[in-house]
Amino acid sequence: MKYLRVGLDIGGTFTDVVVFDERTLELKLTKTLTTIDNPIRGILNGLNKLSIDLTRVKSFVHASTLGSNVFLGQLGLEIPKAVLITNKGFRDVLEIGRQNRPKLYDPFFTKPKPLIPRSRRLEVRGRIGPHGEVIEELDVDEIRRIAREWCGRVRIFIVAFLHSYANPLHEKLAKQVIESECPNSMVIASHEVDPQPKEYERFSTTVVNALLRPVLSNYLTELVKSLRAGGFDGDVYAMQSSGGLVPVDLAIEKPVLFIESGPAAGSIATSYFSKILGLDKVISFDMGGTTAKVCAIVNGEPLITSEYEVGGEVHMGRLIRGSGYVVRASFIDLVEVSAGGGTIAWIDSGGVLRVGPKSAGSHPGPVCYGRGGKYATVTDANFILGRLPRELAGGEIVLQEDPAKDVLSEIGKTLGLSIEEVALGIIKISNALMARAIRIATLERGLDPREFRLFAFGGAGPLHAVELAQELGIPEVLIPPMPGVLSALGLILADYKYEVYTTVMKRADEVDDTYLFKVFESLVRRAHQKVMEHSRDFTDIRMYKYLTMRYKGQGQELLISYSGSISECIDQFHKLYETRYGYHMPEEPVEIVLAKVVVLGIMSKPRFTKSPVYRNSPRHELIRKVYFEDVGWIATRIYRRENLRPGAFIEGPSIVEEYSSTILIPPRCNAFVDEYSIIHVRCEK
Repeated sequence: MKYLRVGLDIGGTFTDVVVFDERTLELKLTKTLTTIDNPIRGILNGLNKLSIDLTRVKSFVHASTLGSNVFLGQLGLEIPKAVLITNKGFRDVLEIGRQNRPKLYDPFFTKPKPLIPRSRRLEVRGRIGPHGEVIEELDVDEIRRIAREWCGRVRIFIVAFLHSYANPLHEKLAKQVIESECPNSMVIASHEVDPQPKEYERFSTTVVNALLRPVLSNYLTELVKSLRAGGFDGDVYAMQSSGGLVPVDLAIEKPVLFIESGPAAGSIATSYFSKILGLDKVISFDMGGTTAKVCAIVNGEPLITSEYEVGGEVHMGRLIRGSGYVVRASFIDLVEVSAGGGTIAWIDSGGVLRVGPKSAGSHPGPVCYGRGGKYATVTDANFILGRLPRELAGGEIVLQEDPAKDVLSEIGKTLGLSIEEVALGIIKISNALMARAIRIATLERGLDPREFRLFAFGGAGPLHAVELAQELGIPEVLIPPMPGVLSALGLILADYKYEVYTTVMKRADEVDDTYLFKVFESLVRRAHQKVMEHSRDFTDIRMYKYLTMRYKGQGQELLISYSGSISECIDQFHKLYETRYGYHMPEEPVEIVLAKVVVLGIMSKPRFTKSPVYRNSPRHELIRKVYFEDVGWIATRIYRRENLRPGAFIEGPSIVEEYSSTILIPPRCNAFVDEYSIIHVRCEK
């Protein structure tokens, strides 16, 4: 009998494993250092630590940032060679891109190098019009010649023609010819990946997807093979960047949906807890060993964006548009900064202390890990200030004080500062970076952070969250159970999610609900067929209908829920436009770009039941000197989280230690434990 579901989250420093037992509803967890050279080894290490019987595992759910790493060059992975075949005169669409300059005042800025060089971007005659009409017949002989010339020289053929979203006839014909001439090649057509208007976005998304497929296929195939060798014969799911699960074969087919899967999982867990607490405005704050991620959760759902740039530059938490490779797909709207526990502190040429963007990762890691690290990190600073225990992850890592003091002392000599001042400076700089990320995720989306709660997790998140909340005026910090592995838990809390859509491209006043009923009927049929393949794992199936709409002539769309009335959708669009941009134009015609159906297959989940709450003052384990700004070294009570019962009240300064994380409660702050064992921290204003 299979009754275990396992969440696997591979981070830059730690690999987290969470196991959910569907019989007992119990959870097991562990953290192990990520094995950068072979991430699968780290996964197996974690499973071995928990003594998991793979024959009892019903399903694995996996999240990783492997897709991003390919284009960032972090794993030594080689981008495979491919040929792009497109219409005559359009070989340079990828290189021209958009006509906006990412760095307006930087004369040395250069666009990212095209993923496919011009010598492998080939043109053929043939043209489909914007309404799907055949303007010029496809030159099949030229397609055949290209296939014969490049067969064996490249692994992938990409076919991307104009207006294939309206009529994929030419792309299908070209794919058929190439496969007949070169049967061992991989042929990917743009209408299969992104059947939407705007050729640059469609071409770019298709190219990124095509180049990721061999890399991701090899990795996931090896992972499944390793699990099968241990007796596992269940299902493997992958987390999408949109926060939903898909079978691993779909992740291989469309890896663009998988690029930011790891960070998305934490936002899903935050959404889950915000619903059971009845909170409509929560900020998801995930600080791990390498980066910190922030996302706004409104009415129980994370904000979603329809576009992302993989491999792009990030400046102070803000993605520099035009610096990466465009991917058009649903992504949870995350802001990410290089401010994790392993982020390295350094002195720039002007003699100023800086933090990031480089990270010590899992190997060698922070200096205090004693694994050969040479550069001071945020973790070293927290340890020297007394904010971390001597052992992390249940004793897997034993921190060493003297090496950490030595590297901080070297920085102090250069800057004329004490060790404490250096350590506090590192923390304040990293906090400033993360506070900026929170502002971007809220203020730049038209949201006031003071109306939100800060939901903190990750190995380092609860250590910094309260100070961030104080800086931003956020009234309360919440720390869930198992905060250090919450992203892996989010994989267990996520549901199956499948999206299908079709292009409409009509004015809203030119269509009626009868027309839209037929459009959605076809989409529902397609979605239902796909979902039923895995219906055995679902406790319920839900479908949602949407329209993407815009003012005619504009380039950006808004996602509107369709309830069966187009007039209501138009009203919703004007109201959402007003909320998003501060004005609306009721006299302008509204255009429907896409019709979309989203299907959720609801999975069984752990139950976080309520416990009776009795006000109590828990007994601390010990007292340790901890350094705080303005007060210096001060005696601080240390608690073990597993000993805190619902209703426990703790006065700051205090520290709560647990297996996966450490919670800092500064002076003039208080904490209490609620009925779900979530710790709430509030501070005096």
